[in-house]
Amino acid sequence: RADHRHDGAQMTASRAGVSARRPVILLTGFGAFPGVPVNASWLLAERLADAAASRFPGYRPIARPLPTEWRAAPAALADLNGEHRPALALHFGVSSRANGFNIEARARNVCAPSIDACGELPAAACIAENGPDHVPASIPVRRIVERLRALGIAAEVSRDAGSYLCNALLYHALTADPATPRAARTGFVHIPTALIDAKPERAACERPACGLDWETAVSGGLEIIAIALGRPAV
Repeated sequence: RADHRHDGAQMTASRAGVSARRPVILLTGFGAFPGVPVNASWLLAERLADAAASRFPGYRPIARPLPTEWRAAPAALADLNGEHRPALALHFGVSSRANGFNIEARARNVCAPSIDACGELPAAACIAENGPDHVPASIPVRRIVERLRALGIAAEVSRDAGSYLCNALLYHALTADPATPRAARTGFVHIPTALIDAKPERAACERPACGLDWETAVSGGLEIIAIALGRPAV
């Protein structure tokens, strides 16, 4: 019996080792912030990680929430990159301007004087005093949008990620010190704020302008991951 227990422990450790060696797909969403008590981006990241585990067995999808805070969000992302060294990082946020998937083509070096979830303002009007004005995302934005539209899923290329935490997080992710761990590929996706109305079980948007429901959001998210990883369409 002791031998059987030893063998079982070895098998468990072996499986854990294999899982740890698989490249990570990091999926993040934001928590609540003023005006958005329940953030659909985090709920989508969770659901997408579950679905991606079977769609991409060679990878280890993980979902993590990020605080909607000017200082804490970049710090949390740096910790996640250091811990997981992801092959792909896809960050999700909500936008009242989005009808479907808005795939962000770039981040801008700008911060709006808007309070975060802790009531704090950004430290300055820009993210990095001597940083570039714009930084391109490192995922194939146009190819992703073309694929989603071919499937009948609402999608747009966006060149303006706003000036709140979504844009700031993407800028930090793309301009991290090359000497520190960061994702091989990084992108940001805005989804409609209207995807949820404070109830995670709600199946579809209440507003007619919203072009996504939860099923389409997850299936579209899987396609975004596939194209970002350079995987063939299925």
